[in-house]
Amino acid sequence: MEKAAGFTLGELAVALGATLEGDPGRRVSGVAALDAAGPEQISFLIDNRYRPAAEASRAGALLVAESMSGLSGPLLRTSTPQKALIALLTLFHPASAPPAGVDPSAIVARDARLDPSASVGALAMIGAGAVIGPRARIHPMVYVGAGVEVGEDSVLHPRVVLCEGVRLGCRVNVQAGAVVGGDGFGYVFDGAGHRKIPQVGIVVIEDDVDIGANTTIDRAMLGRTIIGRGTKIDNLVQVGHNVEIGEHSIIVAQVGISGSCRLGRGVVAAGQVGFADHLTIGDGAVLGAQAGVHEDVPAGDRRLGTPAVPMLQAKRLFATQKHLPDMSRRLRAAERRLEELETRLGIARPKTGTSGTADDRA
Repeated sequence: MEKAAGFTLGELAVALGATLEGDPGRRVSGVAALDAAGPEQISFLIDNRYRPAAEASRAGALLVAESMSGLSGPLLRTSTPQKALIALLTLFHPASAPPAGVDPSAIVARDARLDPSASVGALAMIGAGAVIGPRARIHPMVYVGAGVEVGEDSVLHPRVVLCEGVRLGCRVNVQAGAVVGGDGFGYVFDGAGHRKIPQVGIVVIEDDVDIGANTTIDRAMLGRTIIGRGTKIDNLVQVGHNVEIGEHSIIVAQVGISGSCRLGRGVVAAGQVGFADHLTIGDGAVLGAQAGVHEDVPAGDRRLGTPAVPMLQAKRLFATQKHLPDMSRRLRAAERRLEELETRLGIARPKTGTSGTADDRA
């Protein structure tokens, strides 16, 4: 007899290390968001802000934190709900593994070394001297240049380009369209035109790094551009030549890191942060969205704004900005009253040369 689809709540409790409140024989067939889940699905409440949605949900069961109270219905309680959610989604959506081997349409250099357990997809190209490790997955239309090393269990999604000499560690995941190892942006103006500085270094990506779609990581001019172990890089990020990013950092979409910057361990750069060149960012620093970083940032500091300033100061500046037009009008009115008073008292007032806008003079 064929096994029914999905899992019982009892099976999920064991797999997730959770405590079940409800019928262990109840079966769920999938995971869905609170507002979309039906009685045959399990949903989750990780953030208490979504409690009203959880109370209104039709989900057949909920994954919640141990401390969550006041909810009815079958519950799977865990001390680590976010970690349990990852395990839950993996159970219902396991990664598909293509068969080992090389697609007939792929082009592999004669001296490239491929582990027998690796998979190379259609129209991929593996250059001379490249090394592809155990269980690595090279999706269709990937370019792996000469001398590239790809570590075990790494995944290169379609249209990824790894230029010559790039080194990827183990369990590196590179999303579609990313380019690793392209030339850094370096030129010298000789009076007649911009002359390109040769970029002859490499890129080293350490273990357990994720690189988002259409991200670009430039090779060093000399030496190495380095992405540290466990760092996660979002889509559309630009990492310049000779940059070093420390372990377990988070680099969010559309960040631009200029050449020769040094980011420490556990740095967080939110969306669209821009770094000037040759900066040092200390361990654990946090740069808020759209920060323009123009100077070194000490370890643990939190910066926001352009130019980036300490986060509390930036928030005060943002709060003040909306009052500036009114403050300007009030200042001009006060200046006029002061000038009238000085005139009546016969006090000579030096000319300042200041002038206001039409709104100021209103």
